Amino acid sequence: MFRNEISSEVTIEATPAEVWEVLTDLPRYGEWNPGFAEITGRIEVGARLDATFAKDGGRGMTLHPTVTAAEPGRGFTWLGRLVLPYVFDGEHRFEIHELAPDRVRVVQGERFRGLLVPFVRRMIERDTLAMFERVNAALAARVEDVRAAA
Repeated sequence: MFRNEISSEVTIEATPAEVWEVLTDLPRYGEWNPGFAEITGRIEVGARLDATFAKDGGRGMTLHPTVTAAEPGRGFTWLGRLVLPYVFDGEHRFEIHELAPDRVRVVQGERFRGLLVPFVRRMIERDTLAMFERVNAALAARVEDVRAAA
C-alpha cells in the first residue's frame, strides 16, 4: 500500500566512506546516475542544489532542492518543491548503513506531500520507484568500479 513514501535499497561491497565519496561527487552524477542529467551544489545543510532529472529520451526537469541533513558516511536528505510549499514536496534521502567491514546497505527513499500527491500516486509507485532501483544498481556499479581502480 502506498503511504506517500517509497524506498529502495541495495547492498554494496564497500565502506561507508567509499559510498559517501561517490554520492557527494555531484559533478559526476551525469556519468553514472540514470536519474540525473546534471546536479550541482554542495551536500551541506542549507545548501541549495540545481538538479536536472533525466527523462527517458526527453527533456529533463530542473528543481532546486535544499539539503536538510548531511552526515558524512551516513547519508543526506534534501527537500524539493514544485512551485510552492505543499503543492508537491519531495523529501529525498540516501542512507548508508554499515553491515560489516567493506559492506553497506544503501537506502534511497522519498516522502511526498502536497495537494498533487493523490493525482500522481500511480506514477510515483511505478516510475519513480523503478528509477530508484536503476539508480541504486548504477550506484553499486560505480562504487565498485571506483574501488577496483583505487
